[in-house]
Amino acid sequence: MISRYLLSPAMAAFVARTEGYASDDTGLAGLRLAYDAMCRAFTPERPAGLEVVDFQLRGVPVRSYRPPVTPPASGWPCVLYLHGGGWMVGGLDSHDFICFELAMALGAMVVAVDYRLAPEHPYPAGFEDCLSVWRALRSGPFWFDPQKLLVAGDSAGGNLAAALCLALRDAGESMPAAQVLIYPGLGGGDHLPSRSECADAPLLGSTDVEYYRALYLRGSHQPDAYAMPLLADDFSGLPPAWLAVAQFDPLRDDGVRYVEQLSAAGTDASLYYGEGLVHGCLRARGQVAEVERLYENLLRFMADKL
Repeated sequence: MISRYLLSPAMAAFVARTEGYASDDTGLAGLRLAYDAMCRAFTPERPAGLEVVDFQLRGVPVRSYRPPVTPPASGWPCVLYLHGGGWMVGGLDSHDFICFELAMALGAMVVAVDYRLAPEHPYPAGFEDCLSVWRALRSGPFWFDPQKLLVAGDSAGGNLAAALCLALRDAGESMPAAQVLIYPGLGGGDHLPSRSECADAPLLGSTDVEYYRALYLRGSHQPDAYAMPLLADDFSGLPPAWLAVAQFDPLRDDGVRYVEQLSAAGTDASLYYGEGLVHGCLRARGQVAEVERLYENLLRFMADKL
């Protein structure tokens, strides 16, 4: 399978190591155990001095990361981070690596959300959890700079971040200063070229996309834009967006199409086309040069907004 895709030796090694954690147990419990084991293997030690606290906001488990720096007088810049995992795997531990990276690199507080997962809790449960946490951050007794609150997410988390912005705009509420979407699944149709070109791509294939989406939308006969943001009728009035897509990813054209829609509606949106990247490659930090370039661009955009 990998031979069809022009991966660098370092990326191919990352893919092989990741696939080594695949389980013969294809049931939900087996998938989650295998995913958690893989995540632990790719998670380095937390940086010294980082303050990490688990608590709840409006009944939703969250984890905050506070770097060892003095915040500005205006309050902490903050990133709300929504993890990936096809809406059905992952949690606070699975994306520890990216959350403490952002906190330390940006000198910002990061708040990660342990939203409810499908299939036990299909749409809109996870989306509603993320929306509740955002509203709690905006209204609660937190020392944040209201002008420097961003939302970010990867894969399914990118979907939730985009949906959050749409819902806040529609409700006339304060929105994030920017949205950062990393190889997001946004509800693009099967006609998009990346669905066929990357049908059996490493780490995520088109059948996987269909499987995860079906479980997330179970019971939703008519998905709306908060479930699949590309279904929106109006893309105007949304926060500035930075989207990263992976070249070898069936979801690639979801991100490409979303940037096109945002730009056509007058929303400031930029696309990072990750040549040689695969879905889920954020974990290859420090191992793959192509991923290092992704991080450089990601952190540059976020630092500018914060």
